[in-house]
Amino acid sequence: MSHTLLKISICAAAGLVAACSPSTPSSSKSASENSAEKAAIAPGSNGTLRVYSARHYDSDRLMYEAFEDQTGIRVLYREASANQLLETMKAEGESTPADLIIASDAGALWRFEDAGLTQALPEGEFEERIPERLLDDERQWVGLARRVRGIAYDPERISADQVDHWKDLSDPALEGEICVRSSTNIYNLSLMGEMIERWGQEEAQAWAEGVVNNMARQPQGGDTDQIEAVAAGLCGVAITNHYYWVRMAESSSAAASDAANSTELVFPDFGEGTSPHVNITGVALAGPSQNTDLALEFIEFLLSPEGQARLVTETKEIPVNPDAKRPQGLERIPQIGESNTRLSAFGEHQSQAQRTFDDAGWN
Repeated sequence: MSHTLLKISICAAAGLVAACSPSTPSSSKSASENSAEKAAIAPGSNGTLRVYSARHYDSDRLMYEAFEDQTGIRVLYREASANQLLETMKAEGESTPADLIIASDAGALWRFEDAGLTQALPEGEFEERIPERLLDDERQWVGLARRVRGIAYDPERISADQVDHWKDLSDPALEGEICVRSSTNIYNLSLMGEMIERWGQEEAQAWAEGVVNNMARQPQGGDTDQIEAVAAGLCGVAITNHYYWVRMAESSSAAASDAANSTELVFPDFGEGTSPHVNITGVALAGPSQNTDLALEFIEFLLSPEGQARLVTETKEIPVNPDAKRPQGLERIPQIGESNTRLSAFGEHQSQAQRTFDDAGWN
């Protein structure tokens, strides 16, 4: 059978449709083409699943195609940032065509839940394939892949024992050594959310202030930029998610691989006997969706060994199904166990986390 995949990138604020950051040049659409595609994904088609995704990887298209081939279920997908998808769904309301929402970070998924845009996931075999922590307390979303926030450091300037606990980053010994992205980034907000959950507000605030005092420059760029800054000697320490470092180390670009390989990656804990900051890429069932059976079938596929491989091989995230093969490059990092911190805590403390950063002067 012929399978059709439609990709619409949403760039404007709520209610507007425009091309934005397509993952391939051929996916760029004119306004009229986008309008036609939006009409084509109006609710009501049988055997069609509609995915709103905040991921931007060519391998996801192949993942959707593999699911289509196995099930005969047509997959239509729309890609944009999590915030853009959130505003779009708010504007669409009950008429949203979305069945599933895929986002990278539990804090981002929590925003959809908090806005009333999700519904409880039905019971399924997928629950037997994952640790209990990866299913939201209210079943509003489930983790598909792990992502661990860590520290890339210059071993010629910094010793491993200076950065093996998160509290180490506030030590005055690291003054002028830290590079990090903006506090508004969801990865940093979720990290701070876990600190508030574990340490309480007072200690979390002191940590943020200490890190600001130790910054080598104003927060800027993404995680890759921080690693490159360490490699260039601008700082000795960078806060980054593991997969950015792994992708750089595995890159065919000599500049990227040299930058990563000139650094070491460590995963700090939150104190004696605690785990690193383990976050997720996850999926939620859109609140108005009536396609729960199709959505469940897709989630079961994503959490199968094959689906896991298609989800993480390019991204270098960590599979959540223990039977799934780890992608090439993850042998560069240690095995990471499951955290005991509730994923929902990352979202519950999100507003407080931003205030903490703001009060510390972390822009």
